[in-house]
Amino acid sequence: MNTMTIGARPPRSALAAAALWAAAGLAFGQAEISGQGAATGAPVPKAVSVSQAQLDAADKDGKNYLQSNMSYAQTRYYPATQINTANVAKLRPAFQLQTEVLESMETSPIVVDGVMYITTSYNHIYALDAVTGKEFWHYKHKMGAVTTYCCGPNNRGVAIMGDRLYMGTLDAKLLALDAKTGKVLWSTQIADPEAGYSETMAPVAVNGKVLIGTNGGEYGIRGFVKAYDANDGKLLWTFNTVPDKGSEGTWAVNDATQRNLHRDIAAEKAQLAKNADFYKVLGGGVWMAPAIDKESNTAFFVVGNPSPDLYGAERPGDNLYTDSIVAVDLNTGAYKWHFQYVPHDVWDLDAVSPVILTEAMGKDGKMRKVAIHGGKTGHIYVHDRATGELIRFSEAMIPQENMWVLPTKDGARMLPGANGGVEWSPMAVNPTLHMAYAANLHQPMTYHVEDAKYPGGKLWLGGAFKVIASENQWGRLAAVNLDTGKVAWKFDTEQPLIGGVLATAGGLVFNGEGNGLFRAFDAKTGKKLWEYQCGAGVNAPPVSYVVGGKQYVAVAAGGNTQLDFKRGNSVLVFALP
Repeated sequence: MNTMTIGARPPRSALAAAALWAAAGLAFGQAEISGQGAATGAPVPKAVSVSQAQLDAADKDGKNYLQSNMSYAQTRYYPATQINTANVAKLRPAFQLQTEVLESMETSPIVVDGVMYITTSYNHIYALDAVTGKEFWHYKHKMGAVTTYCCGPNNRGVAIMGDRLYMGTLDAKLLALDAKTGKVLWSTQIADPEAGYSETMAPVAVNGKVLIGTNGGEYGIRGFVKAYDANDGKLLWTFNTVPDKGSEGTWAVNDATQRNLHRDIAAEKAQLAKNADFYKVLGGGVWMAPAIDKESNTAFFVVGNPSPDLYGAERPGDNLYTDSIVAVDLNTGAYKWHFQYVPHDVWDLDAVSPVILTEAMGKDGKMRKVAIHGGKTGHIYVHDRATGELIRFSEAMIPQENMWVLPTKDGARMLPGANGGVEWSPMAVNPTLHMAYAANLHQPMTYHVEDAKYPGGKLWLGGAFKVIASENQWGRLAAVNLDTGKVAWKFDTEQPLIGGVLATAGGLVFNGEGNGLFRAFDAKTGKKLWEYQCGAGVNAPPVSYVVGGKQYVAVAAGGNTQLDFKRGNSVLVFALP
C-alpha cells in the first residue's frame, strides 16, 4: 500500500490545519500510482525549440514568455504595449482551459511560438494552442511511494531550453521531457522524500544546466540548490544552504532593519557547545527560481526558514544561510556573498519571493545594478548586485507590531504573521518607473512555542502560529519606489494576496485575489482599470504573450491550499476584442 505524509504550515487560515491535511491526504492517496508518468494526446504540430540566445534576450521578447518569471532577471515586465491603460477596460476572455486537476494552481505558464505549457498540482503538464486553448498533449506524473510536502501539492511551472522541458516533482525528482511530444527523456532523483524533501518550484535552464532548489524547511531537511546537466540529468554541483561549519554566523543582535531580536546569545552559545551537528537538519529550503546574471556569471536566490520553525533552542546561532539572499557562481556553485534578513528566525518569516535583478539609485545618487527581494517582513530590500551591500529597505508595506516579540507557550501576538508581508508571490518591476509591485498579506497571528526534537522527516514546527479570528485579514498591492524606498501607492483588498504580479510596458499591473477577481491597475497611480471574476481563487502569477500580432494575458484560477481559497482547475486567457 502506498504511504504518504502531507504537511501544511499550520494554521494558514481559520480552518484547523489538521482538517486541511486530512482532506488533502485523502484526495492525493486516491490519485497516487507508482511508476513513471506518460503523455497522452497528439504531438505539437510544429517544431518547438528555444535557443540560449533567446533565453538571454527574454526580457526584450515582445512575442513569447519563455521563463517562469519571464527572464533571467525575473522582473516580470512584459515589453508589449497593445494592451494598455487606454484600452484595458475592453479586455475580454479569449478562451478558458479546464484541467482535470481540481486543486490549487500556482503555475506560471510559458509560451513559445504560440504554444503554451502549463502545470497543475500533482505534476501534470498541458501543451496547448495559445490562441484557441486546443490541447495537444497532457503529461501525468505518477508519484513514488512517498511524498512529503508543505502548503499544498503545487507546481509553479516548467523551464524550457532547446527542445526540452524541465519540471520538478512532489516526489523530489527532476524530469526532462520532449517539448513536442511530452515524452519523458530522463528522470533524476534529487533527494529523499522520506526525509522531507519535495519540489514545487519552477527550475531555471541556462548554459546547458538546470538549476533547482528544494522544499522541506518544515521537516528538518538540509536545503540546497543543485545544477544538473540538461542533456542527461547528471549532477554538476551542489550549494548547501546550510554550511558544514559556520552556520552560527556572527551572533547578530539585530535584524536587517537594526531592530533587536531579543536573543539569549549566552544560552545559544552554551547549546552550541553541547551539539554542533544540528546543521544536518537545519532547514533552509529554496522555494522559488534563482535569478541569473550572465554578465557576472552569478545565480541569486533566497533561502527559507530554519527547522524547527519556532523552537530556536534546538538550533543556536544565526542559522546561516536561512532567511538570506545568496549569490553563487553559476558554473561551480561556489559561494560569492550573502545577506541575512532575520538571524535565528523563530517567526517563520523566511525569504521566499524570488530575487529580481534591476537598477536603482545608490546612496551616492548614482544608478547601480541591484538585486532586490520582497520579504515576509513587509520590506523590499535593495542590494548591490556585486557585493550584497544593503543599499536600502523600503517602508513597511503592511502593519508591523511587537517586532520581534519571542513566541511563548500561550502565544505572543506579532505583526506580520507567519505568512508575511510578501509570501512566495513573485513581484514585478517597471524599470522605466523604477517601481516594484508586491502582493502582500495582512494576517494577525499569535506565535506559540514548544520543545520539539527532530522527528525524522516528519513535520517539525516546535509550536504553531495561529490566525487571530477576531482580527481582520486583508491584502495590499503596493508599489514601491526603488530609488527612495517610499511606498508610491497601495490598493487594499478584502482577502490576503498570494500569487504574484505582472507589469507591462502598456503601463499596467495585473494581480489576482483569492475571491476570484483578476484586476488591472495603472502602474503609475494604482487606479483600478479593469476586473474580471474568474470563479476560483486567482493565486498564480499572470503572464502575457503575442501571437499573430495580438497580445494576450493569461492566469491560472485554481485557488490556494495554504490560505484555503476556493479551488478551481482553469487557466483563463484574455485579449482585446
